[in-house]
Amino acid sequence: MFSEPRVALIHYWLVRMRGGERVLERLLSLFPSADIFTHVYDPASVSEIIRSHNVSTTFIQKLPASRQHYQKYLPLMPMALEELDLSRYDLVISCEAGPAKGVITGPDTAHLCYCHSPMRYIWDAYGEYRSSSGAFTRMMMPWLFNHLRTWDAASAARVDSFVANSNFIRRRVQKVYRRESTVVFPPVPVDDFMPTTDVEGRYLWVGEMTPYKRADLVVDAFNELGLPLLMIGDGPMARAVRRRAKPNITFINHLSYADLRTAFARCRGLVFTAREDFGIVLAEALAAGRPTLAYGRGGAQDIVSPGVTGLFFDEQTPESVIDGVQRFEAWLPNFNPAEAVRRARRFAPERFDEGLMGEVRLLTGWTRPASRPHVSLVAT
Repeated sequence: MFSEPRVALIHYWLVRMRGGERVLERLLSLFPSADIFTHVYDPASVSEIIRSHNVSTTFIQKLPASRQHYQKYLPLMPMALEELDLSRYDLVISCEAGPAKGVITGPDTAHLCYCHSPMRYIWDAYGEYRSSSGAFTRMMMPWLFNHLRTWDAASAARVDSFVANSNFIRRRVQKVYRRESTVVFPPVPVDDFMPTTDVEGRYLWVGEMTPYKRADLVVDAFNELGLPLLMIGDGPMARAVRRRAKPNITFINHLSYADLRTAFARCRGLVFTAREDFGIVLAEALAAGRPTLAYGRGGAQDIVSPGVTGLFFDEQTPESVIDGVQRFEAWLPNFNPAEAVRRARRFAPERFDEGLMGEVRLLTGWTRPASRPHVSLVAT
């Protein structure tokens, strides 16, 4: 098709560093000359790798308080995406979790969508988001989101090829967009983690304390169990969760990356209570040589091998978590840390590179030269 593509990367918003932004960093290592397009951009909140590239924004950036309240402008984002001029690019890669894939491209431009998730707040998690919203928002959501669903489903036809970050998301892409997709797991810096024999008796929970992460479940369960638990994270539920916790539960808002790696390696086991699209912390626990007790839905099914690298619990209730911990304690002597580390290699960044570039090759015929250097992606 062409010797080397002119590439545009479409990202929903760049206001903090999370899993989606780490995927963007890896895409930039594969396409160092790529330009980035996004709705809202806060340079101070992203990595130097992202800041070093040309970043263009939609008109959403110019709206009042857009960096803090970008999600309030969701109904305007389809129009904003469709105003982007991508006519000079050979390859467009959209990173979909918020509106990103709905850009308009020419007949000779290949469009690959790496889907972290169809917008959950307008599809399968709509009821949860609506019930937790204020009265005015609840009143407006049926009118606004009906339009967004129609646009979101229709704009899927603009994508030439979908790539999903897990089998859970592959099924959601098929359900929502009626499109098939290939699974390419997101890049996890597994080589940054190192097992240790200095394992503590304390369990670990890591995440942002938002409603869907279900930090309340693990607090209620460990209040009953009385076992030591370290919870790392902050968020809108943090104050309420801490108030209900007993002394056997310790809270830390934030750890440095080095200290977080140590916490993974030394924990008795990771407890994972969310239904996630993928679940990077699960793969990080494996890379650190530790097992996981996880809610057996979503991306966890791709990462945890029951009876080998961890166990599942079946319901998001304290009783189910308690039962899971008790089964976990009985199973733990059979756990092999070396096997967990070996299985974590499935999520190494180079595996992402191979999978993603394989899809690009199928779509465009272009192969990245083997001699192209990679950017170091050590997280900070």
